Amino acid sequence: MSDSKQAAGPVFEVLPRDLSAYRQGNVGIDYVHRFESGQPGPHVLINALTHGNELCGMVAATHLLDSSVRPLRGTLTVSFANVAAYESFDIERPFESRQLVHNLNRVWSAAELEGSDDSPELRRARELRPVVAAADHILDIHSTSQDVQPFWVYPAYARNAEVALAVGLPPVHMVMPSGLGSGTPLIQHGRHGEADSDAGAALVVECGQHFLQSAADTATAAALGFLAHFGLIEAASVPAHRPQPRRYELLQTCLVQTSDFAFTRPLVGFESFAEGELIARDGPHEIRALCDDCTVMMPTRAPVVGREAVYLTRPL
Repeated sequence: MSDSKQAAGPVFEVLPRDLSAYRQGNVGIDYVHRFESGQPGPHVLINALTHGNELCGMVAATHLLDSSVRPLRGTLTVSFANVAAYESFDIERPFESRQLVHNLNRVWSAAELEGSDDSPELRRARELRPVVAAADHILDIHSTSQDVQPFWVYPAYARNAEVALAVGLPPVHMVMPSGLGSGTPLIQHGRHGEADSDAGAALVVECGQHFLQSAADTATAAALGFLAHFGLIEAASVPAHRPQPRRYELLQTCLVQTSDFAFTRPLVGFESFAEGELIARDGPHEIRALCDDCTVMMPTRAPVVGREAVYLTRPL
């Protein structure tokens, strides 16, 4: 992406729609809809809007509900997570509706959920806790601030890799051997965050730039592919030639420490650096590449102290 494209701001191919019709679910929790087949099978959760401006998940979730997708076996739950942040969307400030106070995708530890802190996100996470805990398999749909290729994110457990590879698209994977390093994401809540567990798969799919139709299309395809993999819906035809998977291992999550943060050059994601090469300055601190071919993921577009600056990975 060129500097001029970054300066021009995002292209809005997808915008929020009114979700009030989806508020009343059927499990006693707003914006949560559950459908049971009556046949043995897994319980699969498709979760959207963990971040309020990641509109692709809204498109995928409303597609499932509007199309009356129902499980052939097992149970399907569709949830809209941070609707309060979503409803704060302002096209003049489209990135600020990511969250109201807390990052809803960093508060899923027992300490946070059972603690005394309060915010709209913590209250919502506490509401959704039984929904997440009940699911055997979880797909949490996200998008990125920059226009980069879609990719999976998941803890480095075989059960997660197997599903991501089987679903196939997107073909890029970021695996986390030791967690995210900046809080506990939804996909690592409870047993899903344990290596030795009877839990099923729990993955994030990052579908591309927040407001692009291509991200919405990727989110919908990923949700349908995820459901088909577990037999809840009929599988679509598989392309004869799938792209070769590319996998990256998360080495370090770098947080913004000072208000004087800057990358050494404009980054959008997937740029590579040689070992020791300077990536960013953060006041008196430096962020340098940890290895050759050190690949950056999700570099911040607008640094905020205490939030993620960049993820450093290496190709596997």
